[in-house]
This record gives sequence, structure tokens and C-alpha cells, in this order.
Amino acid sequence: MSMHDDEIRGASRRQVLKGGMIAAAGAALAGTPTMLIGRRAFAAEPARPAEIIVRAWGGVWVDALDQGVSQSFTEATGIRVRHDLTEDNEIQPKIWAAVAQNRVPPIHVNWDTSTNATKSALRGVTLDLSDLSNLSQLLPVARPKGLEGWPIVNTYSYVYVLAYRTEAFPDGAPKSWNVMLEPRFKGRVALYNDGIGFHPSAQVAGGGKVSDIPGNMAPAWDFIRKLKAQQPLLGEDPDFTNWFQQGEIDVACTIISNAREAKQNGIPVAWTVPQEGAKVDTDALWIPKGLPENEAYWAKQYVNHAISKGAQQAWTEKLGLPGVQPGLTPPADLAGDPAYPTTDEDFARLISVPTPVLVEHEREWFQTFKEIMQG
Repeated sequence: MSMHDDEIRGASRRQVLKGGMIAAAGAALAGTPTMLIGRRAFAAEPARPAEIIVRAWGGVWVDALDQGVSQSFTEATGIRVRHDLTEDNEIQPKIWAAVAQNRVPPIHVNWDTSTNATKSALRGVTLDLSDLSNLSQLLPVARPKGLEGWPIVNTYSYVYVLAYRTEAFPDGAPKSWNVMLEPRFKGRVALYNDGIGFHPSAQVAGGGKVSDIPGNMAPAWDFIRKLKAQQPLLGEDPDFTNWFQQGEIDVACTIISNAREAKQNGIPVAWTVPQEGAKVDTDALWIPKGLPENEAYWAKQYVNHAISKGAQQAWTEKLGLPGVQPGLTPPADLAGDPAYPTTDEDFARLISVPTPVLVEHEREWFQTFKEIMQG
């Protein structure tokens, strides 16, 4: 889920759509107690900065954040939100260095994978969010695992589905990740460029067990070596939507949001959770230490708004992902979809790797994946 920074240079990636979702999110923010971190009176609030900078991913991701959260925050507060599309792994060391050197960090809010966010929390560079008024309303999945308190807050779940071009599968959805190895799909398979989201699925597809993660990942690497011969395309979130729209790929391991965007754009694309399962994960929001006091306050207001019910409904509906507020209405096209998990039974069909395991091993897995693909 990464993208080079272009919106921060002032050019919006796509025309902003205004409508009911914005109004709903704005109503959830403006004039309600949920806008406030605690019970601080409006007159006692610190000075409002002209803007806050929120790191985001490109494509449908930044569109959803803008339409579901950022626009309504600006409407209610007058504070402009600038989206920095620097890749998440690229901005991480910059934030760490700024905090270590007592410099002001480059962003106010980081929209991050929960794994990377946890790494930052363990490093001690995140602000405590425990005073946010909306935390008490959230589902248990919102609370970070392996951490004390609220140094980060998870915002939704998502599944790395097997997405496919329906014209390539006239007999219905593929049943296994092994379909990627079929000769007819050589050069028409796509993965993330570090294999994120695919390692656990490859482990099972390669004949291994989820319980062997992380001790014995040999089946995953064996499967990925076979897949290398298929000459897969490697990229980031917006690439998958573009590849499907351009007719360049037939199968991919990607987050459901990217395939859904292509489908909503009229491309014959669908997705499935194969028999081996598919990895489920979460993303998070967090605020780096070292911000001026007033800017830290308004950054917290932004996060508090993002986890309010109105903003969650607007934001996660656009992404097609289940949020962390109870009682959200799923998009009509995803109700009952196994890739839109909302119940214990749904999650049982998916592959969940504990966050502490990801924190310890994910970078190593990324490196191994890249070495295989470049070898």
C-alpha cells in the first residue's frame, strides 16, 4: 500500500467527489462532543494551525481518507489537511530520526500498517492516545496487540484476496493460490513488490502449516521460487487497479480495495478467499512525538474524528473494509463476503499472524522475497 508523493506537491490524484458520505462524516464531527479529546471547552482549545500533514497511500486509499475523514475535518475546524504520499517504510526512519534528534517530525499523523505502527510504538516515538473520547466506543480489534495502552489505534481490518479477471475464469472463481502457477498465466500474475500479505498464503499453498510460522517458512519460499518462473508483476496498491484496468494481469494477491475499485470502474474483476485461506491484517493511525503542543492537539482531534462512527462509515465504506466502530453498515456489494470479515466465523476462515511475530520477522520476509525475485 504505497505510493510516491505527488499530492503533497499540490496535484490531487483524482477529482474529489462530494456527496452524502462527506455530509455524514461532517455531521459526526461538527458540533458534537466526539470532536473533542476530552471535555476541554471550545474557547480553551489551542491555536489552530493552517494545516496538518497526514501520511497516506495513493489511489483509492487517499481518495477514501480525503472523502471520509479529511474534508469533513477541514469543514468543521478550518484546518487544511495535506496528504503526504511518501511510502510508509520510507517515512518511518525519517520520523524516528526526527524524534531522536529532537526535531519536529515531517508529518502530524501517520496512517500506517499496524505492524510498522507497532515498531514505532516499541521504539517510543508515538504519542499516547488514551485520552481520545471515541476509544471507548470501539470494537476490540481497534486495541493494539502486544502493547500497553493506546500508542496507536487500529482503524479497520482487510484481507489480501486472490483477485482475478473474470474473463480468464469462465467456470467460476479459482479455488487455490496454486492457480498462479498455471503456465497460461505466465507474465500475468501480480504481487506486492515485497510480498506483503502473501507469505502466509504461500506457506499453506506450498504444503506448510500456519502453525509453522515463523519457525519453518521453507514451504512459503519454495512456492515463491516456483512463482518467480511466472515472471510476476511487482508493485504497490494503485498498480493493481491500473493493471486490471489495462488488461495486463489475470490473477493477483492484493487488498480487496484495489480489486473493488477496478470493478467499480467497470472492469470485469472479482476476488475470492481460496481454500488455503488469505491473510487478514489491520492498519492504524498514530502521532509522532516532537510536534508543537497546539499541532499535537489538533492531530489528536483528527485521529479522534477518524474513529468516530460517521467518519468510519464514510471512510471504510469507500475502501470496502470493516471498520472498528460497532454497527457500521457494510457496502451492499460486500455484505456476507468472506473477504469482509465481521464475525468470529469470518475471521476463522482467514490467516491471522500475531503482530509481535510480524514485528520481529516481516522485514526478514520482505528481504527473502526480494532476493528470490531478483535472483
